[in-house]
Amino acid sequence: MEALEEVWTEFKELTSSVYELFTQSLFQLGENDVSLGKILYLFLAFFILTFLARRLKRLLVEKILINTSMEAGARATVGTVTKFLFIAVGAIVIVQTAGIDMSALTLIAGALGVGIGFGLQNITDNFISGVIILFEKPIKVGDRIDVGDVQGNVMSISFRATQILTNDNISIIVPNSEFISSRVINWSHNDRNIRFRIPVGVSYNENPEKIKKILMEVADKNPHVLKKPEPSVLFDEYGDSSLNFILAVWTASHTDRPRVLKSELYFEIFKEFKKHHVEIPFPQRDIHIKTQPVVVESK
Repeated sequence: MEALEEVWTEFKELTSSVYELFTQSLFQLGENDVSLGKILYLFLAFFILTFLARRLKRLLVEKILINTSMEAGARATVGTVTKFLFIAVGAIVIVQTAGIDMSALTLIAGALGVGIGFGLQNITDNFISGVIILFEKPIKVGDRIDVGDVQGNVMSISFRATQILTNDNISIIVPNSEFISSRVINWSHNDRNIRFRIPVGVSYNENPEKIKKILMEVADKNPHVLKKPEPSVLFDEYGDSSLNFILAVWTASHTDRPRVLKSELYFEIFKEFKKHHVEIPFPQRDIHIKTQPVVVESK
């Protein structure tokens, strides 16, 4: 019985020491004492909050909004905004339940504002640009874009940066400020129907009507070329060595692979030109050599 009482006494002393360790004030924030227990509580609470925010965004975008008529970009925008609102509200609740007075954070907020003004200008710029992109939607998830020397499909848009996936399956993270401060080409802003122009040159000996017929047949046979709007052939110019035509075709499936479509058409054009004995010219230059008369001096 005495041994049990000794164990119980030791247990109470141990729990008392642990409680004192977690409740002892480490420093003061305003009029609030900050202890190890509060720090651990805040860390664990914010970890759970961010985890739940990600799950909420995924549930909202992939399970709920996908059943609506909203496009992918709009769903991503709603999911991102909801995630950050959830984190903002949850952070306020966590701080207050931890017993920390929000007014005590004014000093930290002021110091943070100075830091943003001097050292975090790029981050602030990217954040504001991200807000503009998410609400104005000059680009959206799924768009085919060119920005600077980067070309690819928009995979995700966050408040800091946008992920671009190139045709080589390379992910490029582009800061959002580049989409606001520089020129952006959006190939699929309205829809994915894009017209590509394929230049073709033939010899001056060829009949333009014959060339037009061959090019139209090639375009009609290609399964990736749209029938409406229908393709067209333009007689572009009389070149130095060739009659130059432009085959204009519309596609919706190869918006992100223009070179593949161009290659398919060129392969078929070359085959049809060989079949119909169409001469493909190459640059020619006439060289005239002027000879100077030889003057023989008399002695």
